[in-house]
Amino acid sequence: MENLQSILQSDTPVLIDCFAVWCGPCKMMPPILKEVKDKFGDKLRIIKIDIDKNQQLAAQWQISSVPTMLLFKNGKLAWRQSGVVPAHQLIPVLTPLL
Repeated sequence: MENLQSILQSDTPVLIDCFAVWCGPCKMMPPILKEVKDKFGDKLRIIKIDIDKNQQLAAQWQISSVPTMLLFKNGKLAWRQSGVVPAHQLIPVLTPLL
């Protein structure tokens, strides 16, 4: 299995969905992320990270609310947004960043 650091350093931008099992709004994200994945295909990799199981990462990225999405491009944070963002709003934001 690839480690997270190598995934973030890859040429393919990575959208990380930071979530928690107990988070109600987080349950709205899977269909949104599927729509985003269908739109961008191989141009974007999407990863879900449970902040309760990855508390060190959550602290490192200063995740204070979920869901929070982080877009990494060439290992650098390019975009960040907390809260549920509908696909029709998320796709235009991500397009110029890919």
